[in-house]
Amino acid sequence: MMPDRHPAGMFANPAILLTGALLSLLVGAGAHLATSEAIESDASTRFRTMARAAQYTIDARIKSYSDVLRGTAGLFRATEYTSADEFRQYVEQLDIERNFPGIEVINYARTVHADGLAELDRELLARMRMLGIQGDAAPLLPLPGRDTYTVLVYIEPRSRPSLEKLGMDLEARGYTRQVLAHARDANILSASGTRIALQPGPNQSSQALRMPVYRIGMPTGTVAERRLAYMGSAGIGFSVARLMGGILDEFPVKGTRLVVTDLTEVPPEPGEAPPRAILYDSQATARDPHPALPPEDASVFSASLPIEFNQRLWRADFSIPRSALYTSFDIYYPWLAAFAGFMSTALLYALFQTMAFSRRNALRMAEDMTRELRASQAKLQASHEKLRLLAAHAEQIKEGERKRIAREIHDDLAQSLLALKIEAEFLANRTRGGHKRLHARADATVRQIDVTIRSVRQIINDLRPNVLDLGLSAAVDWQVADFARRTGIACELVDDDGDYRIDDHCATAFFRILQESLNNVARHAHATRVWIDLRQHADMLTMTIRDNGVGMQPGSRNRNGSFGLVGIEERVGILGGSFSVSSGPETGTTIVVTIPVTGPIAPAQDGIRAASVAVAA
Repeated sequence: MMPDRHPAGMFANPAILLTGALLSLLVGAGAHLATSEAIESDASTRFRTMARAAQYTIDARIKSYSDVLRGTAGLFRATEYTSADEFRQYVEQLDIERNFPGIEVINYARTVHADGLAELDRELLARMRMLGIQGDAAPLLPLPGRDTYTVLVYIEPRSRPSLEKLGMDLEARGYTRQVLAHARDANILSASGTRIALQPGPNQSSQALRMPVYRIGMPTGTVAERRLAYMGSAGIGFSVARLMGGILDEFPVKGTRLVVTDLTEVPPEPGEAPPRAILYDSQATARDPHPALPPEDASVFSASLPIEFNQRLWRADFSIPRSALYTSFDIYYPWLAAFAGFMSTALLYALFQTMAFSRRNALRMAEDMTRELRASQAKLQASHEKLRLLAAHAEQIKEGERKRIAREIHDDLAQSLLALKIEAEFLANRTRGGHKRLHARADATVRQIDVTIRSVRQIINDLRPNVLDLGLSAAVDWQVADFARRTGIACELVDDDGDYRIDDHCATAFFRILQESLNNVARHAHATRVWIDLRQHADMLTMTIRDNGVGMQPGSRNRNGSFGLVGIEERVGILGGSFSVSSGPETGTTIVVTIPVTGPIAPAQDGIRAASVAVAA
């Protein structure tokens, strides 16, 4: 029974259908997964880009606060003594409420030794009375183990809560004292990290920045010089909530949470509870001042970025539900990709199976046709081989018949003509004196017999030259000389002076090839010179025939009615050799014939060849 060759027949196989369905499902699932990952990666990248933009904004704000602090410190470094009014005017010109809304206070703290506390305390009481503040604070008194005190003497803007901090000793806290000492010795900005509670509730704490101030005109190149020139520090206090204010408003999507954590530990004073590390939480409220941190799972995008706050390290944690970054199209797009992948794979699989089925049918048909073609080629090859053998046999018979006819003409007709010539010469000699007319006729008969003998000899040579019996070299020599004599074309033979052990059939064929080639030169080449090179290389005999003629015209080799080169090629093929022709208008025509031989005749045969040539002469 013949297999089903209709394309629909393949879909009747359940295995093919099941394979196609599974492959389509796998591709669809892969498309869904790849698309989901691409959407998630894009959303994550967009979120991290927004978080980095917020990070840059926070860093820029902190830098601007640091620049304000450097300007304030420069005010106190510019003159020997800066008054409270000069300080107030400077702060008013800054217009911090509009230009730096996060800054709540700018202050200056003077550093004095224990013996200067009493005078500083009187100065502060006088200023507080002038400002209308009751001086009910404890007086500044020396403490055991301490030599310096850093006391707030100027505070702007002059609000009631801030003025109440006049006279505060910043070195009262041991950790703050260490930070101020390090900033003094290194001449750098400092931040102790101590939080200042401005109002109750979440996100209401403030942070402070301070910068050392040195006396004008005193060197500050070394630590000792800086300690000697040190006279206090300028500082600012800012609200962390105002610093972070508006950061999330710049996000293009809503629902982002920002948590700022201080990663540098602040040692508590004795009796104090450790401060909470979180400085700011955008979701903290009065009702829920410490909301739980966002979960670390696949439902939330998060980004943690560092913020450097003057020798301290903060961390800004941004988080947002993934759904907030997805559009409705993002939700359905993976399923659309899965459907497209499923359908595309199914169609491609069906097309592939159809093409494969058609290819198998085509291969079966090609195999059948190939078998038939090979059988036809084998028959054709056999026929060709039979024709070649038949041609070889016919050529052999033809040459044999030529040889037989030439021998019979030589043995019968030539001998008879020779005998007739002898009789005619005898008659001419006998009639020389007395019978002139008979003598003339007899003499004419002798000349006619000579012409007939020469014609017979030419016919014998055309059928088969007797010189072939002396060997191929002798036959080639004779043919070259005869060709030059008949055509007047200069002919040069180069021979390696060897004789070649080839049978009579091969020698005759080789001679006929030379004969046909020279005839072609005489008829078509319009040449003035021919070169013939006959050489043996190992067991191969090569003959090269080259002329200086006009060359062969394109297509002339296969022209109808032209059998010269075809005959040469057939003869060479019969001998099992090779044949090539090259031609050009400037180079003439070159024919190269190569046939296998058994090898040269031994040197002892040279004497036999010479004797044979002598007998023939």
